Parts: sequence; C-alpha cells; structure tokens
Amino acid sequence: MGFQQGLSGLNAASKNLDVIGHNIANANTTGFKSSRADFAEMVASAVGSASGQSSGIGVNVASVSQQFRQGSITTTGNSLDLAINGNGFFIVRQPDGSTAYTRAGSFGLDKAGNLKTVSGDNVMGYQADPATGKIMAGAVPVPMSFPTGQPIAAKQTSKVNVELNLDARATVAAGNPAATPPIAATPRATYGTSLNVYDSQGVATPVQMYFEKDTAPNTWKVYDGLDDPTAVPPKVANLLTTLVFDASGKLTSGSPVAGVQIKANNPNAPAPGLINGTTGVTLDFTGITQFGAKFAVSNLKQDGYTAGALTGINVGKDGSIVASYSNGVTRTEGQLALASFTNAQGLASVGNNKWVATADSGLALNGSAQSGTLGSLQAGALEESNVDLTAELVNMMTAQRSYQANAQTIKTQDQVFSTLVNLR
Repeated sequence: MGFQQGLSGLNAASKNLDVIGHNIANANTTGFKSSRADFAEMVASAVGSASGQSSGIGVNVASVSQQFRQGSITTTGNSLDLAINGNGFFIVRQPDGSTAYTRAGSFGLDKAGNLKTVSGDNVMGYQADPATGKIMAGAVPVPMSFPTGQPIAAKQTSKVNVELNLDARATVAAGNPAATPPIAATPRATYGTSLNVYDSQGVATPVQMYFEKDTAPNTWKVYDGLDDPTAVPPKVANLLTTLVFDASGKLTSGSPVAGVQIKANNPNAPAPGLINGTTGVTLDFTGITQFGAKFAVSNLKQDGYTAGALTGINVGKDGSIVASYSNGVTRTEGQLALASFTNAQGLASVGNNKWVATADSGLALNGSAQSGTLGSLQAGALEESNVDLTAELVNMMTAQRSYQANAQTIKTQDQVFSTLVNLR
C-alpha cells in the first residue's frame, strides 16, 4: 500500500461530493437533470509478467454521467409554462446565434412579442401558413414571435356560410284570400337573419337575408332586404337566389350564390367600394334544411374580420400555438419544435438548464410533440428536477465515509514509514 492509492481515493471521493452537492443545490431547478460520478480502477502491470498479475494503484472518476429520466410535472396555471412528458428537448437560439436544448419550459413574451426563455434565448418552432393555419411543409425551426406591438391586419369577407331550418309547415308568402278560411300573406320579415361582413379595412357592413315561401312546392326565395315603397325612390329588395328542397327536406339547388355585390359601409373603401371588390361575396346556403320544425338559425359564419390585438396564447399537446385576438379570431400561429438525440448522455451542459450537441450525442433529430419518442407537451405546467433528495443525502454520507477511509489509508502509510525510519 502506498500514498498513491489513498490520494486517488481522496480525489475521487471529493469529486463525488462535488457532483452530489451540485445535485442537491439544484433540487428545485426546473428541468434539471441529476448527474452521477462513475469510478474506474487504475492498474499498473509489469510488461511481460509471467503471472499476468497486476497491482492496483487507486481509482479515478471515469465520467460524470447525466441521468435523463423524467422529472415530476407540476401545474402552474401559466399558459406559457410548458412541460415535456417524454424524451424531447425544446430548441432555443442563444444570443450569439448558436443552438442549444433545454427541458425547462418557463417561457414568456418580451415587449417585441418574441417567445423567450427566462435566460433570454429565443424559443424555436415551425411557422403556420396564415391563410390555412397549417404548418408549412418542409418548414425549418425559426424563432417564435407574435404581434403584441400592433394589431393583426383586417381581412375582407369572401364567403358567408348560412345554416338554418325553414319551417316546412309555413304557408305561401303571398297568402290565398280565396281559400276557406282565407290564408293571410306572410310578411317577409317573418323569416330573416343578418350578420356583419368586413371590407379590406375591417369596417363592418350588415348583410340581411329574408326567406319567403314560394307558390311552387318545397321552394323558397331569398332576398337581401325588405321592400320600402315609402322611400324616394321606392326601395325594392334584390332576389339573391331560389332554394329548392327535395321530399326529405334537403337542399337540391340554389346554392352557392357567387358574386353577390355588397356595398361597403365605409366612405374610404377603395373603388368600386364593394366588399371583396368586383369578385363579390359568395353566399353558401348548403347548410339550410326544410323540416317540420320552427324557423331556427343554427350557425352564421363568414371568413372576414376587423383588426385585432393579441389577447392570449394557448399551446396544445402537439405543440401547436393557438393565438386569440380581440376581434374574436382564434388561429394557429405555429408549432413548437422539439429535438431528440441518439445518445442524450453525450450532450454537454452549458449552464442555465441548457445543453449543446456534441460528437458523442449525435446530431439533433428535429420534430414536433406527439411524434416518435419526443413525447407530448402539457401547458400550464413545468417539469421539476429529477433529483431524488433522499437518495442524494444517503449518497453524501457514503461519499463522506469513503473520504474518511481514504484519509485513514494515508495516515496508516505515514505511520508505517515512520516506523521504518525509526528502526535502529
């Protein structure tokens, strides 16, 4: 036994205590992954030794390996707090432009509307097509950003969908004075509805639709307003279309109606001052039925809107980011990007709950939540540190005993040398 073995044991035990102390210090750090000191013996052997035996010369710390097991997930209620339940990592862009990876999902918006981590890194994701809300094919991760400083632009209406039921029991609108008893005329205002459509500047214009039962069976005429004979000149409503139903009450003809010209209620509307220009608005009546039930509107929908400011952001389990605006618009703005690695333990920690890829970890495999082994996202929650505090305290006591024992071997070797020196 020599001093070398005891000294190596002291160094290894000290390093082990460092690792344990680091774990304990980060027991409450969001997304932290604990580490473990792995030891290996050191051996000296004589070249060409017939016996093949070797003598041990102590121990060294072969590596400090990270343990990427799942941490507990705690609910916070903050919609921009995100936890990964799986093997994925959030992708972030650091201020120097380099890419890093994290499990800490404490995100927020800066004053410019950029989605960032608490350490100021941009959170990466995939942009959605503004027109369809779908993630663009072949998209690459880009910094996620939202319009907080100014409202989203208005969109003019191009299509209106109408879903309602026309009462099959209704009498002909014109009535029948010769019938016994006489059938009175049904005022056009009896069956009607309206909604707002929008021009290119987001100014609302009301659109009215009135339904009159025609003399032909299962037939209704649709007008854009009420007649007003007292107006100068007299106002006569336009016939938009004639709806025809079959014997089962399903619409067979009269829809859709394309090119409906609606005058914008906006003195600043660009010429010719019509909603959606000369193309006009399409009225889709395919959702109308004729059953023996009261007249009832089930849904009125149009695809335009006025300008609106961002009011909230929600993230789905697949990482889709849905933004809500003050004009009532809710649309998908993007999807958070996640990454996985062939060997996660090969990642290099750079502090602030971040890792970077190395040759040992392999290249990042980018994707999205709920695909492969990346896992799913839980909004309004954070992943806690995976440190088992009880186990770390036990490990600390064991490491302390190891340190004391190695110190004792050095003390014993010193006493042996003292005995030899004092021989007479």
